[in-house]
Amino acid sequence: MDRNHALTAFAALSQETRLEVLRLLIQAGPEGVPAGEIGEQLGVKQNTMSANLSVLAHAGLVKTQREGRSIRYFADYEAMTGLLTFLLQDCCGGRKELCQPLLDKIVCC
Repeated sequence: MDRNHALTAFAALSQETRLEVLRLLIQAGPEGVPAGEIGEQLGVKQNTMSANLSVLAHAGLVKTQREGRSIRYFADYEAMTGLLTFLLQDCCGGRKELCQPLLDKIVCC
């Protein structure tokens, strides 16, 4: 991931609703969540949610899949890996043992 893409992703996540949407989609895993359910679960109006989902999609943080008249949203794990790698690529001046506690905390159960 390059610096401009990282800046776009961070800008998208700098708004509370969008951050909560991404966290919800991460929790949902590979099943994703239909657009309407996202708004219902977070208590956000449909038009507001649509705008927020559009920003996340433009930033490359979510993927979509059309299901008839509905759209299902998924966290883009590859993009998140790229963003985390961008942040940590020069971690601790090459002393990987200093980063290990962080890595241990983010390993999925």
